[in-house]
Amino acid sequence: MESDDKDLNLMIAARLKAARNARGMTLDQLAQSSGVSRAMISKIERAEASPTAALLARLCATLGQSLSMFFAKADASAPLMRRADQPVWRDPQTGYLRRAVSSPGTGSRIDLVEVELPAGALVEFPTQPVQREQWQYLWLFDGLIELTVGETVYRLAPGDCLYMTVGDVRAFRNPTDRPARYAVIIDLG
Repeated sequence: MESDDKDLNLMIAARLKAARNARGMTLDQLAQSSGVSRAMISKIERAEASPTAALLARLCATLGQSLSMFFAKADASAPLMRRADQPVWRDPQTGYLRRAVSSPGTGSRIDLVEVELPAGALVEFPTQPVQREQWQYLWLFDGLIELTVGETVYRLAPGDCLYMTVGDVRAFRNPTDRPARYAVIIDLG
């Protein structure tokens, strides 16, 4: 498992640096735009730190990417994405597990993600300027989840589906002692 974590950190490091360079941004510019410290971004790019879900989402949003685009394999352009090929990432802080289900290279504006939020987990997203408008649905399959969107807290039960602007999401919380499993369907605009 430790080797897998190291390999994942190396992959995140390389992709973050490549995405930043592709946008022509310096570490200082990315730090200023994202609200993430230059020191933390530098540690991530050197594979010395594992970013949390909130921090990585903030960096990706600043770089104009979804998390699925960030984790996608460079050659993932086929219309069929086999489960074995779907990138999986676990937030080191909360244990939040994110699986990119849809193939990112098809040109579709839709991004499908499967998430498992552990019992008692809380993932918070600080307010940040949105680079572009994106919308998403959250469709809950198992468990319960409390979702803070703007100032409103929604409590979802299995089968419930909530539509929201990605930039308005403040927190995902699993208030139970069981994991919650849900799909996120994102319109990348």
